[in-house]
Amino acid sequence: MLKIFKNPDEATFKEVQSEVKANDGYCPCKLNKTPETKCPCLDFREQNTEGECCCGMYVKKEVSEDA
Repeated sequence: MLKIFKNPDEATFKEVQSEVKANDGYCPCKLNKTPETKCPCLDFREQNTEGECCCGMYVKKEVSEDA
């Protein structure tokens, strides 16, 4: 099962977090402000693989169902 976590690199997380706040809660990597681009964006929420979102604020990691 994939779970979303904040980026463990605190400097990256804080930098992107301030960009998201300055962009009214929308992903700073997306041009349009739509419900699909509200952070975390729909592309990342629907991502079925481990990895970072496009802006690097969040990461998806595989975790066991017992955890």
